[in-house]
Amino acid sequence: MSTTISPEQVSQIINNLHQDPFEVLGCHPLEQNGKEKTWAVRAYLPKAQAAWVVCPIERKEYPMQSVHHPHFFECTIEIPELDNYQLRIHEGERERVIYDPYAFRSPKLTEYDLHLFSEGNHYRIYEKLGAHLTKIEGVKGVYFALWAPNARNVSVLGDFNNWDGRFHQMRKNNNSVWEIFIPEIGVGANYKYEVKNWEGHIYEKSDPYGFQQEVRPKTASIVADLDTYQWNDSKWMEKRRHSDPLAQPISVYEVHLGSWMHASSSEKPALVSQEGQPVPVSEWNTEARFLSYYELAHKLIPYVKEMGYTHIELLPVAEHPFDGSWGYQVTGYYAPTSRFGTPEDFMYFVDKCHENGIGVLVDWVPGHFPKDGHGLAFFDGTHLYEHADSRKGEHKEWGTLVFNYGRNEVRNFLVANALFWFDKYHIDGIRVDAVASMLYLDYCRKDGEWVTNDYGGRENLQAVDFLRQVNAALFNYFPGVLSIAEESTAWPMVSWPAYMGGLGFNLKWNMGWMHDMLDYFSMDPWFRQFHQNNITISMWYHHSENYMLALSHDEIVHGKSNTIGKMPGDEWQKYANVRALFSYMFAHPGKKTMFMSMEFGQWSEWNVWGDLEWHLLQYEPHQKLKQFFADLNALYKSEPALYERDFEQEGFQWIDCSDNRHSVVSFIRRSKDSSDFIVTVCNFTPQPHSHYRIGVPEPGFYTELFNSDARKYGGSNMGNLGGKWTDEWAFHNLPFSLDLCLPPLGVLVLKLNPTKTAQAMMQVEE
Repeated sequence: MSTTISPEQVSQIINNLHQDPFEVLGCHPLEQNGKEKTWAVRAYLPKAQAAWVVCPIERKEYPMQSVHHPHFFECTIEIPELDNYQLRIHEGERERVIYDPYAFRSPKLTEYDLHLFSEGNHYRIYEKLGAHLTKIEGVKGVYFALWAPNARNVSVLGDFNNWDGRFHQMRKNNNSVWEIFIPEIGVGANYKYEVKNWEGHIYEKSDPYGFQQEVRPKTASIVADLDTYQWNDSKWMEKRRHSDPLAQPISVYEVHLGSWMHASSSEKPALVSQEGQPVPVSEWNTEARFLSYYELAHKLIPYVKEMGYTHIELLPVAEHPFDGSWGYQVTGYYAPTSRFGTPEDFMYFVDKCHENGIGVLVDWVPGHFPKDGHGLAFFDGTHLYEHADSRKGEHKEWGTLVFNYGRNEVRNFLVANALFWFDKYHIDGIRVDAVASMLYLDYCRKDGEWVTNDYGGRENLQAVDFLRQVNAALFNYFPGVLSIAEESTAWPMVSWPAYMGGLGFNLKWNMGWMHDMLDYFSMDPWFRQFHQNNITISMWYHHSENYMLALSHDEIVHGKSNTIGKMPGDEWQKYANVRALFSYMFAHPGKKTMFMSMEFGQWSEWNVWGDLEWHLLQYEPHQKLKQFFADLNALYKSEPALYERDFEQEGFQWIDCSDNRHSVVSFIRRSKDSSDFIVTVCNFTPQPHSHYRIGVPEPGFYTELFNSDARKYGGSNMGNLGGKWTDEWAFHNLPFSLDLCLPPLGVLVLKLNPTKTAQAMMQVEE
């Protein structure tokens, strides 16, 4: 047989140097004589001793010959059409029949896809890049596509080819994306990309768009199908689409799934026994393992529902190699971590949350990524996802790299990733981590270690454009969701729309409030009279942003002590201070977030390697504190005045914020129905006040809805016997007033009772 290919072409394939192996491999028409065509079929089969082309329609086999290399095979066939042929391969003592991947030439990526991607505007690029189950010419398999514009060559490695990069060499499309269809593999196949740079260095990379990864410490991507799960949350999704979350109660329980609770290898620990009593720690099995997403759906969700929270916020669930990073050093942006199960398991968890009326927020980390060899760092042998200049591209303090937001394809990767979690996993919001590190070029950098922007400033203008783009896209495609910024500086208009010059978030963590509160409550109550400003200053700037009040995981690690441990005084005062702090937090304008373990008074700092100290619930003070939080959430959700007008000036009114001598503040919260209002009075010292007068706007009976000092919460049970009638005595520039008993370190929430008031007026008239 005369060969149809040159030794140089064969050498390029053998040495993996050809950027379009389809030009050489597969079937190629040579000439046509009448109805007959002559086809050349070529295959590089590194372990084969012999090979045949199998034509299923004709039921014929054509032997292939070695050409220029023992493992490069070719044959010519005269046949009208050569479709869906197969290769029978003899390798050592085994034979196998496969479809030739180089026979499938139709690209899945269109020119329009590539155009949008190059612009940074392909918001569903995750449906094109990565690994996707598909059928081409009636043959099932997986289509692989990878953006690696500066690579010399790319191959797919996997269980299906013994991790040998010679078998499935990809072709370069449009000078940026590599692709190949591999027949007869499917869900569950492990794979990576073998990326070679122009110096011949090889990098084995996980798929940046991979939907699943192996459980650490393994790092391969796994072919997954995200479209098989049957969702049951259509009513939730439709209601969300037509709702304004800023006018709804939002009380978030922040959770790290790996340390909320573990299970033993033989049994699952319970919070309470069948009789309803707490299980003593001595009865817990200490041979722990992670709970799965499925198990968490049946343990965490009932607990959160019992406690009355409206949302669960998950520390990053995107795949990450190191448990100790808490999830904030992501390597698999499109893959929920396999520590707790499969993508379908995570879908089940979210679905169950929605079934129980609980929203799901996920921490999202677009600010930096780790240097792990299988991840995004130096991806195609160049600084592809990160800046080449370390003064822009590295956070030395964190040991991580910074995304190049000015590169369209990198920006597209991140914007599409944010949308992906809402699209495929039905999440209800994201909390964007470390926004300040993105906004400032000199963030945690010394002089000489950073580069100014084009105008000589320190603002990262490309990051600003990226944040505006992602938020605009998010609210366009998914109305009714949340985008929350953890932004710790005075950058203006973070939660304002992009068209008004803002960053486009709809909520911002109030880091100033958090620091002021913790500073205030950690000091001896006697000194609080000199720091009244700590608890009142927030209302000077509150309406400049849509704020979320957050006491997060960052405040109970690294020697900072857990919340109850920060409080001064004896044990009783510590509990009372915690109740006062959170009562003030829930009465203060703004949405709420608190970290797991605070709700039952864990003494120890959060430990990512262990469980929360659930055994404390066998003790009465912790049980009562847990009940306090359940009741506080119930109060919050039941009173529109506490959430409907969080971000309107008309929703808040000071009664008195200047009584620093007693460390007392009092204020009014109003709902959209201005006649519906709540009065809150806070006494932040252990000194009770038996006759403390405050002004109120309307006459009548004010019911004591909530008292943080109630006996059932472990307090001294001082209060007002269910409520108080007003006196016709103007006070605090208000026409009426109440003579109250203020409990020590206590917060009172009162509300005008129109029914009782009306009945009393009728009796007077009679």
